[in-house]
Amino acid sequence: MTLGDKLSKLRKENNYTQEQLADVLGVSRQAISKWESNITYPETEKLIRISKLFNCSLDYLLKDAEETIYKPQSDTDTLFLRKRIRERKNEKTVLGMPLWHIGRNARGFIAVGLNARGVIAVGLKARGIVSLGMLSFGVLSLGMLSFGLLSLGMFALGLLSAGCFSIGVFATGAISLGIISLGAIAIGDFSVGALSIGKYFALGDNARAMIALGDTEAAGSVFQKIGELSAKDITAVKQSLDTVVPTYLSWAKEIIKLFL
Repeated sequence: MTLGDKLSKLRKENNYTQEQLADVLGVSRQAISKWESNITYPETEKLIRISKLFNCSLDYLLKDAEETIYKPQSDTDTLFLRKRIRERKNEKTVLGMPLWHIGRNARGFIAVGLNARGVIAVGLKARGIVSLGMLSFGVLSLGMLSFGLLSLGMFALGLLSAGCFSIGVFATGAISLGIISLGAIAIGDFSVGALSIGKYFALGDNARAMIALGDTEAAGSVFQKIGELSAKDITAVKQSLDTVVPTYLSWAKEIIKLFL
């Protein structure tokens, strides 16, 4: 078998298209086609990457003998190896995509891989309506770095976000920034936290805002109170909110009033 024959055989056994293999190796599809047709040959660096990708030796690729460095000790080892490196794709399609795709660069309705893109995506880098990954983008997004309408992660950015460091319209986390912000350190238009810094309203152990309600310290330019609120105080806070909060934030103001 020629190098091109072996490359074509390995690619098909591992369920790669020429486009997918080209993407993994950082070359064009035409380059893969020329390699498999023995018109041109891969550079040494590409040969090394191919041998690692398909778990075969350089000798196997370059010599006539069909052998590999890895020799499984049992059928179980062989099955495990194939499952570990093989890309798998369902033949059924949804919205023009495979129903599911598992692989390094997965694209499908349900995609699982190092780089996954789909309606539901799970991977090191995941992009989808529902996504789960180290770096995650989606409507519902969960990850170390998470971006989405509903975002949960170590670092979360979204309409509704929760994380160690969280930024959003509604934000909750150890450190949170948002229009309505809840956290150990909360910063926003309306903030609730141990250290609470707000533009219009702040509630916490240490509160600073136009309207500041604190357990031990409160600094407010319009209204401030340390300790529990009386019925009279609650009325005064609501009246102050109506006075200082602009119309476009009325929805947030009404949410705060519900919890007074």
